[in-house]
Amino acid sequence: MVATASLEGVMLDAAKEVFETMVFMPLEKCASCEPETGDPAILATITFTGDLEGCFGISCDGRVAQAVAASMLCLEPGEPLGENEVADALGEIANMIMGGIKTRIQQETAGIEISIPCIVRGHQLRSRLGEGMSRITTPVTFGSAHQAELSLLYRGHGG
Repeated sequence: MVATASLEGVMLDAAKEVFETMVFMPLEKCASCEPETGDPAILATITFTGDLEGCFGISCDGRVAQAVAASMLCLEPGEPLGENEVADALGEIANMIMGGIKTRIQQETAGIEISIPCIVRGHQLRSRLGEGMSRITTPVTFGSAHQAELSLLYRGHGG
């Protein structure tokens, strides 16, 4: 099984790759980020099962999700986007990051199946799973000081 410290690095590496290549914004871990409030948050999650099971999530406020979607779709700043387009873009970001995580850990943890993304809107959203789960929560910043939170809830098979 992959160690927690290693999984955080894997999650960050996968997220950096996706943000640099698909969103065209560098992403970095943020030691002193305070979550942005005001806008309803958007949480995109992907569950996974197999030798390692759990849930990956990315959450941010609506304004940040709009910026991610606009950049991913190569739109001009201020071009209007519908809620469905924003949700689809954030879901695809979660899907690509989880795919990157899976690829990076497949030597130590084979047999992982990934679900389709699920998008939830609201306030103070968090992924929560059952007993015995370990949680990694990593605040990140990207672009011109946009903030988001990456989370990985997991347990090893039989753990």
